[in-house]
Amino acid sequence: TPEFHGLQVYAEYEGNLSMQDDYNSLRNGKTNYEVVADPQEQELNQFWLSYKGIPNTLIKGGRQVIALDNQRFIGNIAWRQMEQTFDSVVIQNKSIKNLTLNIMYIGQVQTVTSIERPITMPVFNFTYKFGRFSTLTGYGYWLADYAAAVNSTQTYGVRMHGTPKLIHDIQLHYDVGYSNQSDYKNNPGNYGLDRYNIILGASYVGVSIQSGVEQLDGNGSYAFQTPLGTKHLFQGWADKFLVTPVRGVRDIKATIDKSFYGVKLLFAYHNFTESSGSGKYGNEYDFLLSKHFGKHYQILAKYAYYDASNSQAAVNAGVEKNTQKIWVQGSVTF
Repeated sequence: TPEFHGLQVYAEYEGNLSMQDDYNSLRNGKTNYEVVADPQEQELNQFWLSYKGIPNTLIKGGRQVIALDNQRFIGNIAWRQMEQTFDSVVIQNKSIKNLTLNIMYIGQVQTVTSIERPITMPVFNFTYKFGRFSTLTGYGYWLADYAAAVNSTQTYGVRMHGTPKLIHDIQLHYDVGYSNQSDYKNNPGNYGLDRYNIILGASYVGVSIQSGVEQLDGNGSYAFQTPLGTKHLFQGWADKFLVTPVRGVRDIKATIDKSFYGVKLLFAYHNFTESSGSGKYGNEYDFLLSKHFGKHYQILAKYAYYDASNSQAAVNAGVEKNTQKIWVQGSVTF
C-alpha cells in the first residue's frame, strides 16, 4: 500500500510449479536423484506492517525479507525459486549522520524449501560510512535454533569495505572482515572459532579483477557456520559447502568480469582446502553470461564445475563428487 501517516502494509504470495518430477526437492522424498532445492510449493512469502512516523526511524514487524550487509550471515537467498524470509521485528535508526543502526528480533525463519523453522535470534548491526569510499560494519548475532542445535551460536564481527577511486579512472576494491563464533543456548559443543576474509581488486575501462581468501575454521568436531546467510554468493555456485565441514574450509578465489553493450561476462575460480591448508577438497570454475533487453527483459546463462580432489579430506567432508550445474533463465519485470 502507499504510506498513510507513516504506516504501510505489504503482502506477497508466491508459488513454484515443477515442470518435471525426477529431481530431489528435499521435500518430495526422491533421494535417488540429485538435489534441486526448489520444491513445488506455495506460501505467504511476506506480510508486514511498517511505521516511519518517528524521525529517521523505521519500525517494521511481520514476515519480511532481511538482507544484511553482503548477506554472509542473514540473507533472503533470492537465487532460489522460493525466497527465505523471517518472522521478525526490525528497528532501524539513521539519526546520526552516516550511521545506520539495526536492532532486530527474529522468531522464525521460512526457508527456501517452504518450511517454517522455529528459532530465536536477537540481532545488533551497525554500518558507518567514512566519506564515499569506506564503510565499517559491526555486528552481533545470537541464534538459538530449536530444530538443529548445532546451529545455535553467538557470532561477533567487524567488516571494512570500499571502492576508492584513483587517477585515470582506476577504482580499487577491498573487503576485509573478521568474525568469532562460539556455542550458544542448546548447542551441545563447547568451542570458539574464527572466520576471516581478505578481498582486493581493481577496475579499469569496464574490467574488474578481484582476488583473495575466505576462511571458516573447523576444529575436527565443529565448524564456523552461517545457516541463515545467502551462501550461494560465497564459496562457489556449485554449493558444495553450504554446511562447513568439521575441519573448516579455506577458499582462495579470483574473479574477473567485464560488461559491454549491456552484456555481463564473469569468470570465477576457487581453490578449496581444509582451514589448516593441509587437506585438499577441490577446485571450482564458474561462468556467467547475462544480457538486458530494454527495461523489462533479461536472459542469463550460468555454469558451475566443481572438480573434486582425489583425497581423503574430500571424502571425509562429503565433497568428493565432481559436480556440474547449468542454469538458463529468462525474466520479465514490470
